[in-house]
Amino acid sequence: MANPLTDLVLPAATARFVLLANHVLTAAPAATERLKGRSGRTLRVEVDGWRIPLPPPPPMSLRITPAGLLEAVAPDESGADSPDLRLRVDASQPLSAARSLASGQVPEVHVEGDAALAADMTWILANVRWDLAADLERVVGGPLGDTVARAGEQVLAAARGLVQGVAGAVRKP
Repeated sequence: MANPLTDLVLPAATARFVLLANHVLTAAPAATERLKGRSGRTLRVEVDGWRIPLPPPPPMSLRITPAGLLEAVAPDESGADSPDLRLRVDASQPLSAARSLASGQVPEVHVEGDAALAADMTWILANVRWDLAADLERVVGGPLGDTVARAGEQVLAAARGLVQGVAGAVRKP
């Protein structure tokens, strides 16, 4: 049965994810160079161990373009059901994952499939990060960008403290 909210939200969320992923990839030419040789290969991103009382995100299928970027693959397109690589994101410990993200690390991801593509994706996950401060500087200018970036770092530090405090409180009997 079709769900109008899901039918509207999921394609929009997928499109935004692909835009952000491609933005991060284009800032790292070594990453796009690695992916150019894998053009046409498909990836499937899945979430494992979902514990949040909301429906889990459905698997997302992506194809590598000749430019070394990503594009969404519709569920009924060729390659969506039999990807070359599966990336399973562990969501069983959401507080730990939030702590990892807040500290600039990638949450645990299990990579399965084609060995060469897996090696490239593992390298990308380990080495490519979003440089938010540089993006802010391009948008709002040097001094203001620095101020906004510092404020963002303070907010991130506060968020890290909050996540660590909540995680500590949850662990205590």
